[in-house]
Amino acid sequence: MAGLTLPVLQTAPPISDWVAVAPVLLLGLTALALFVVDSIDPDSSNSAALAGTAAAGTLLALVATLLLLAGGVGQGQGGALRLYGGQLIIDGMALFFTVIFTSVATLVIVASYDYLRDRVYQAEYYMLMLLAATGMALMAAAGSLATVFVSLELASLPSYALVAFMKDNRGSVEAGLKYFLIGALSSAIFAYGISLVYGVTGQLGLEAIAQQLSGGTQLVGVLGVGVLMVAGGFAFKTASVPFHFWAPEAYEGAPAPVSAFLSSASKAAGFVVAFRVFAVAFSPEAVAQSVDWTLAFWLLAAVTMTVGNFAAATQDKVKRMLAYSSVGHAGYVLIGLAALGGGQDGLVLGASMLHLLVYGFMNTGAFLFVALAEYWEVGRTFEDYNGLGQQAPIACVAMSVFMLSLAGIPVGGGFMSKYFILIGAVGTGHFVLAALLLVNSALSLYYYSRVLRALWVEDSDGSVAIEGYPLGLYAAVVGAAIVTFLLLPGVFLASDVATAAASALFA
Repeated sequence: MAGLTLPVLQTAPPISDWVAVAPVLLLGLTALALFVVDSIDPDSSNSAALAGTAAAGTLLALVATLLLLAGGVGQGQGGALRLYGGQLIIDGMALFFTVIFTSVATLVIVASYDYLRDRVYQAEYYMLMLLAATGMALMAAAGSLATVFVSLELASLPSYALVAFMKDNRGSVEAGLKYFLIGALSSAIFAYGISLVYGVTGQLGLEAIAQQLSGGTQLVGVLGVGVLMVAGGFAFKTASVPFHFWAPEAYEGAPAPVSAFLSSASKAAGFVVAFRVFAVAFSPEAVAQSVDWTLAFWLLAAVTMTVGNFAAATQDKVKRMLAYSSVGHAGYVLIGLAALGGGQDGLVLGASMLHLLVYGFMNTGAFLFVALAEYWEVGRTFEDYNGLGQQAPIACVAMSVFMLSLAGIPVGGGFMSKYFILIGAVGTGHFVLAALLLVNSALSLYYYSRVLRALWVEDSDGSVAIEGYPLGLYAAVVGAAIVTFLLLPGVFLASDVATAAASALFA
């Protein structure tokens, strides 16, 4: 993926630990600021002030992350920054994914201003979202399994509450409860897997585990079970088949902005931890005698992309279609893990990282368009979207960009990111996965085109009259569409950064 790169220094100047973790601190401190505001004035209905404070925090965190990334912090000859005894690792991968989290959070918060205008508990909503984003940023920088688990819970617990945020809506509460119960089971499996790994190696640090395994270890069977249980925990977080059944329920029942946040940022958080844990701690060579986890991820990738796309093609509700579509895209990203050990590890993992970046904008924008439709009290089915292109052409053009880019048509960055994954799969000899990627992308064009047909071809029955164009929602949808479109020619600005960050894990 050769191309233009951000100006990264070969050796970054020494910085303090506080500066290195500035994005995480900004997210956490903004959440605390909202907590203080809500404690002083719990009945505050100043939507602009609350949304503005939250958006300012995520935007500042995004700017800080970009400055650290462009300044070469944790990259180049200086190597990754290991903070607090190696519990946190600030490197190119951590910063790359923090850009995704903060970008998605900013878009969702801006869109939520209009979506939540007449609702109570707005301060709590923004606080929970910022705490979840803080946990995700920590997950990206986690250097030990202990930090992974704590940051995973910090990201998950606010997410459960966000899904059930509409307490007067039975679907939202039911989705939140299901998400919580399945998430608790997943966390238990993940924690037990960590305990087995610790029992075998006596270590929790990712690099320490790798060193211990490189010297050979006993109890290979126990280690294999532990690795598979850890993989199962990540599969749940990324909504991979067969651990995906919570996603359609949670995404459909949750407020649309929350669905956008979880399906994009939360999925990326699950993948960044999986990338780091399996590339650093459980390299294929180190655990070859215990378990072939690349085969497990091969099967997950094949089944996930196929089941997700076929399920999406059978849906009659747009939001549920997008939920299953997100499952299919998880399968595409899993190719990056399945292809490790094929001699092009940095390339294939970088391609998956790049797809998650583009996916963060196009998928978030698609769910936010659904939020816009809900704001106008448009129905949930494809037929309910008939004729919207005539009443809201700008928003519908943006939705068209999202649909075509998600399908892999060269209208947005999704085309290039899928292309890089395809090249990585072919280059490592995974021709079956490459063929499945092509077949499933062709299938996805069918159900994405159903949205386009409803917006532009079918005539409205006249039951929907759009009154008012909410500024926040419109700005978020159009902004996501612009970035998605610009990532088609500008994808090379990020491709080399992603490949370099991924390659550093194997250095």
